[in-house]
Amino acid sequence: MKTPPESLTDRPEYSVGSRRVADQSDVLSHLLTLVRLRGELVYSAELSGQFAGSFAAGPSHLLFIEHGSVWVTPVGLEPILLKAGDLVLLPHGKGHLIADRATGRATGGDMLGSPAFDPDRLVIRVGDGAGSEVRCIGATFRFEEHPLPPVVTGLPILIHIRDDGGKVPDWLQHMVHFLMLEAREPRPGSALMISRTIDLLVIRTLRSWADLYPDEAGWLGGLGDARIGRVLNALHAEPAVQWTLAGLADLAGMSRSAFAERFSASVGEAPMRYLTRWRLTVADQLISAGAASVGTAGRAAGYQSEAGFSRAYKAHFGQSPKVAKPRQ
Repeated sequence: MKTPPESLTDRPEYSVGSRRVADQSDVLSHLLTLVRLRGELVYSAELSGQFAGSFAAGPSHLLFIEHGSVWVTPVGLEPILLKAGDLVLLPHGKGHLIADRATGRATGGDMLGSPAFDPDRLVIRVGDGAGSEVRCIGATFRFEEHPLPPVVTGLPILIHIRDDGGKVPDWLQHMVHFLMLEAREPRPGSALMISRTIDLLVIRTLRSWADLYPDEAGWLGGLGDARIGRVLNALHAEPAVQWTLAGLADLAGMSRSAFAERFSASVGEAPMRYLTRWRLTVADQLISAGAASVGTAGRAAGYQSEAGFSRAYKAHFGQSPKVAKPRQ
């Protein structure tokens, strides 16, 4: 089993200013493997004149503004103006309001359960027909894992991807229109296609947010704290190493207590707990892909015995790895 050297910073690949274990985009990809979700519904919204409508707490939402502008007010936050080409992600599903003005107030219940929603054409029509027209495409989804990983719980209530001078990125334009096509012209397999495409759209949104606004995205974005980022790089590149708190603190160039406090504040959980979660995620990915036996997956994740790995896996996922079935 691999063990770390006495001083990790003596290793060239961990040295500041030289080659890093894994670049930030690789670590971000690893982090996003923790995000498992199920797409539920795609809808369009045609809004005009004076309008206001609410979406109930429950599912998470994506909203893309095709034309016009609209105010969105998440529960507990101030209104934010969205313009054509903007994309917002509301990952926590706390409910939100859309309106033609910042002071708009909705009456009634959830728009997706109201007479304004046509379930056959998957369209919401609200407004008095006068004034500017607004067109949006929305999607709802739910995260599957409970408890949710810190990469999700640490997200803000609203993530805003601003338009690029009126130019909608090709990936976004293609994905949202493909979603509406599948939703409005269902064929065998459409439900799965919609769910998977929403999954990809959410992941791509998070990645774009991290790339475009690293200061807003915090540790998810650029692993902006150089010392904590160096440790995350190492953990994700080599989960099988028998890391210790002292070794990780050494890698960060900090005392154990200062490192543990800083890591927990940046990432949302203690370093060794985070390592356990990542190791189990690595092993689960191997098992679910049918790429490794239980013993091999456990060893790849740094567990010295299959029994110890099985206990940890069951405590985290609620079932033995031997009964876990490969996911399609």
